[in-house]
Amino acid sequence: MDWVNKHLQIVPINTFIDPIFPVENAIITHAHADHAKPGHKNVLATKHTIKIMKIRYGENCANNFQELSFNSPLNINGVKVTFFPAGHILGSAQVLLEYQKDKINFTGDFKITKDDTCENFRPVTCDTLVTEATFGLPIFQHPDPEVEINKLINSLKNFSNRPHLIGVYALGQAQRLIKLLRNKGYDETIFIHGALEKICDYYIQSGINLGNLSKALIKGEKKNFNGKIILAPPSALKSTWSRRFIDPILSHASGWMSVKQRAKQSLVELPLLISDHADWNELTSNINNSLAKNILVTHGREEALVHWCKKRGLKASALSIQGRDDSGEEI
Repeated sequence: MDWVNKHLQIVPINTFIDPIFPVENAIITHAHADHAKPGHKNVLATKHTIKIMKIRYGENCANNFQELSFNSPLNINGVKVTFFPAGHILGSAQVLLEYQKDKINFTGDFKITKDDTCENFRPVTCDTLVTEATFGLPIFQHPDPEVEINKLINSLKNFSNRPHLIGVYALGQAQRLIKLLRNKGYDETIFIHGALEKICDYYIQSGINLGNLSKALIKGEKKNFNGKIILAPPSALKSTWSRRFIDPILSHASGWMSVKQRAKQSLVELPLLISDHADWNELTSNINNSLAKNILVTHGREEALVHWCKKRGLKASALSIQGRDDSGEEI
């Protein structure tokens, strides 16, 4: 990777992928805050990523924005840049770079599991694969999301006298959970924390039907939340905001809910193992499907995946990047 350095700087065109500090030229894979920072001069990203960045940071969060559609190669001074869907959240992209007959693909955060709230993952062949590894241990094998949604629906039936207060990340996961519920026929109003409102509105404007949503707590209004679903950022579950709900069943939707100690420490009564990241099987299958001979592993549990690659005769190493949130706590 002579022409792309460990900071994910594309040297021939002085452009960084998901830089953690303001730069002249940035390619942004998706709009989560640990990948999309404000203050760059020029940003290249998908339409949805740009619009969500503006919602979160303001219209002028970069000097210039350039949209690039999926599967539409862009030649920048001899470097060909092509975006492919990453399946992580709305607008998330893999970045394929081609330069002097060398092909490097950066997965960014991704998942292969079907998701009705974003463009679904597309495999990309390359010479070098730079892959995330948030859940890069064999113990992480995510169940079918429908199984987890059935757990929630059954709990609503069995505990109809208690609110269900669910921690979800504001961008991507909240909308996916809502859509999974709608797909199972749940058509009641879903109540949301104010921090989820703008992003949910944007998903709806983008043609994703989330059904009837309502802000959970409005000054001067009294509501009966028994048997209802309330979605909020995980941090809100520990705040004074959550104390206004009487005897709630605490839940949290996250791939980390497979670690029982995490659920226990968070006092989570109903863990929902739903993740927007690839699990171990998806990580390894994507490496195989990429046909890459050189694998660079970043954003998570790197050692196990590097070991797995080397056992199969692949060149592999960890690419540790400072400033990344390897916990999967998306914001």
